[in-house]
Amino acid sequence: MRHRSTTHEPGEPASARPGGAGADWLAAAPDGVAILVAAAPRASRTEVAGVVEGRLRIRLAAPPVSGAANEELVRFLARTLGVPKSAVTVTAGAAGRRKTVVVRGVVPAAARGLLPGQLAFEAPRR
Repeated sequence: MRHRSTTHEPGEPASARPGGAGADWLAAAPDGVAILVAAAPRASRTEVAGVVEGRLRIRLAAPPVSGAANEELVRFLARTLGVPKSAVTVTAGAAGRRKTVVVRGVVPAAARGLLPGQLAFEAPRR
């Protein structure tokens, strides 16, 4: 019996790979969008740093203590997308770096156009 390989062919696009660079970090949600975030706290400034493993990587100028990083993430997304902070909710991963954030009052096309990093790329290797 032949086993199915979990690897992908060399010519196969990254978007076809689960969790690959092409995996979409943005999805429609009821009354808004859901954004998969890879948070990087304690950065020198808050900014979008591209797409890594199917998540929008956001560097946060706040430490991951007492909810400060989540507050900074909510503030940044609200300001960037032009919605009130009350429209932004961390729905999963509040205590971790991999988060799901729902933003109400925004359509996916608008969110994709407003957030930098809409082009998927691999993070540079160090």
